[in-house]
Amino acid sequence: MKTKIFFSFLFVLFISVQIFAQPRRELVKVIVTPDKTDWTYKTGERAEFSISVIKNNVRLDGIEVNYKIQPEKVEVWDEGKITLKKGTATIKAKKFKEPGFLRCHASVEVDGKTYTSYATAGFSPEKIEPTTTLPEDFEEFWNNGKEELSKVAINQVMTLMPERCTDKVDVYHVSINNIKGKIYGILCKPKKEGKYPAILHVPGAGIRPYYGDVWEAEAGFVSFTIGIHGIPVNLDPVVYNDLMQGALNGYWTTNMDDKDNYYYKRVYLGCVRAVDFIETLDCFDGENIGVTGGSQGGALSIVTAGLDDRIDYLAAFYPALSDFTGFLHERAGGWPQIFRNDYTNKPEKIETSKYYDVVNFARFVQVPGWYSWGYNDNVCPPTSTYAAYNVIQAEKELHIFQETQHWTFPEQHELKNDWLFEKLKK
Repeated sequence: MKTKIFFSFLFVLFISVQIFAQPRRELVKVIVTPDKTDWTYKTGERAEFSISVIKNNVRLDGIEVNYKIQPEKVEVWDEGKITLKKGTATIKAKKFKEPGFLRCHASVEVDGKTYTSYATAGFSPEKIEPTTTLPEDFEEFWNNGKEELSKVAINQVMTLMPERCTDKVDVYHVSINNIKGKIYGILCKPKKEGKYPAILHVPGAGIRPYYGDVWEAEAGFVSFTIGIHGIPVNLDPVVYNDLMQGALNGYWTTNMDDKDNYYYKRVYLGCVRAVDFIETLDCFDGENIGVTGGSQGGALSIVTAGLDDRIDYLAAFYPALSDFTGFLHERAGGWPQIFRNDYTNKPEKIETSKYYDVVNFARFVQVPGWYSWGYNDNVCPPTSTYAAYNVIQAEKELHIFQETQHWTFPEQHELKNDWLFEKLKK
């Protein structure tokens, strides 16, 4: 009975996450569309955006629309008002001369309520180069970090969670030692005796409990989902909310003045420690490990693959922490967009960022990778994600879903799972 109640709770939670992860539907829809079907142009071309407003599936006519055109996250190029004629208005932007992205925003007031939307045109995005640079001692710095980690005993503690187990899968809450603390996670492994490939799930930003991936274990994988904050991942959600509002508020900038003590040092090495743990499991096949995640998790997927040659495949959605310094060069930088404000642009922070920028880990990725994001992402702007993707020399494939913002379609996850499962089970 407890197991049924628990999985009913998980189902409701999953549905809730899906609801809040997708854009909500509104009575009035503002639709902005570039004139190229793939939203992609060559540098020096001009994009033309069409705007329409739909209510009850009917295009509205003769109403005024406010618009503005700008490269993502920086100064506005053009703005004004335009009236819909025969349900549509078109705006032609000036030439975009450098590789990057140009966004057209539109807003309209209907019955006293304002509705907005936007679309983003890409210009030779495959030619975007990073603004960050690689420190001369980057490899030495991280080799020293891994050496420090290797001196810490793993000391794993696996606590069975009977209420989460199924007839096919055992689920454990896991504690392992990391530098300056611990890493906690949820392990899901098949009950059937055998040797299985492993998938490491690294988390998006925030502080929350985790539940593991029972379905993945039922499909024949060792599945390990970690948190990064050194606290158990099975506590009451109130605990995480309090931490997010208190001690861990803005954790992504903690100690950024000091590269040896920046918050993400323990996080990045904790991902390596998670691989150490997987290697100790009797049910692991000893050869095949994939790493996957989105946003901060997309970043950590690339970081882990760049740091640890035991990773065989990676799959990343819209990687954060990419090309931090974009804003210092008058273009969009990656989440958490630290250098967008002048008060954060201190030389020591800029220098530290280079040791943690996903771009610089991407340079060392040597394994096949699957990547996906959208042109409309406002959290991890595509300028920043392309800056990381373009320096990867390993086998890679990119799946663009142009209209997506900082969310994904179910089809994206299906593609990712098909690719990763096939690779790991070869």
